[in-house]
Amino acid sequence: MTLSTDLQAAIETYFDAIHSCDTDKLTSVFHPQSSLFDADNGTIFVEPIDSFRDDVAGRVSPASVGQPRMAEVLMIDFLSPISATVKIRIRAHQSVFVDHLGFVCGADGWKIVSKIWHLESTVAADGETQAAV
Repeated sequence: MTLSTDLQAAIETYFDAIHSCDTDKLTSVFHPQSSLFDADNGTIFVEPIDSFRDDVAGRVSPASVGQPRMAEVLMIDFLSPISATVKIRIRAHQSVFVDHLGFVCGADGWKIVSKIWHLESTVAADGETQAAV
């Protein structure tokens, strides 16, 4: 299956939303009932999209401090013509994350219905990358 132009546009919207801390773009690409998950601290952390959007709204955006957008698609696995898992790597300030984004295409286009994220590494002021625990 080939990469849908519409799915690619949704992924780019996500990248732009995180880089610019743009909550309108986040709202446009996430399903309103989606949640985010993480277990980096040994317990499962669940955050509804509304809470994540509020968190992003309070951040200083990487774009506003001149950090270039660093984001890449690592893998796309189509489960069907209207559902896919997208593995990405994205940097925000000194943190480098790897995310699995669950996308479903409905009447409003491709929407993220779930996000599992992991802090992969941090980048020190000298540019040295350190793996996260």
